[in-house]
Amino acid sequence: MTNPDLPYTIAVWLIPLVIAIVFHEVAHGYVARIFGDHTAERMGRLTLNPIKHVDPIGTVVLPMILAIAHAPIFGWAKPVPVVASQMRNPRRDMVLVALAGPATNFVLATLTALGLAAFVGFARVPPEGAPHTAIGFVFDSLYSFLQINVFLGVFNLIPLPPFDGGHVVQGLLPRPAAIQYAKLARFGLPLLLILLFVLPMISPQFDIIRRVIGPIANAVFDFFAGIAQLDGL
Repeated sequence: MTNPDLPYTIAVWLIPLVIAIVFHEVAHGYVARIFGDHTAERMGRLTLNPIKHVDPIGTVVLPMILAIAHAPIFGWAKPVPVVASQMRNPRRDMVLVALAGPATNFVLATLTALGLAAFVGFARVPPEGAPHTAIGFVFDSLYSFLQINVFLGVFNLIPLPPFDGGHVVQGLLPRPAAIQYAKLARFGLPLLLILLFVLPMISPQFDIIRRVIGPIANAVFDFFAGIAQLDGL
């Protein structure tokens, strides 16, 4: 038997996720261009057209599976190409390029929280929302967009490659240590899989996402929820 709520659930999560991811990636490319690297621009990646950024697994398949499983929704897009050697001050500029993605997610979270506050007051959304109505769809989409941007912002600051936080650490380390640290990037996907799936299977105590990232993301979300005046919902 099909779940009648499944298309609605996918719509209010997948669309906001794609938008958040696209803005995140484009921000990297724009800041890189400011510092002299036009690689993303030449490759046509400084666009908000999601087709240019979609990764079939990270942007579509994985988020849909997580939505069906009612698990926290996240994903990734094809990384915007950045060439550090083309920047004026590669080590410093790469740190700022890396921070541009999470910073953009937090800016979007701020704007969404303000939009939610205005929308809730204007539409008089009831405590459970209004599922499967136009008002309910807008509210649920904005709420999801807020959650997704907060989680993406926090998640990408994990201080390991291939996350943005890893590039920040690499830029702050002394050059010899940074060279060694950068070698971890080749293990980026295995590290991600270990963090997300292997460690939680070994023991709940090793579930870094739920035990470390989750509480931080929840605290940040509560801050934005306060801005959105969602305490009473």
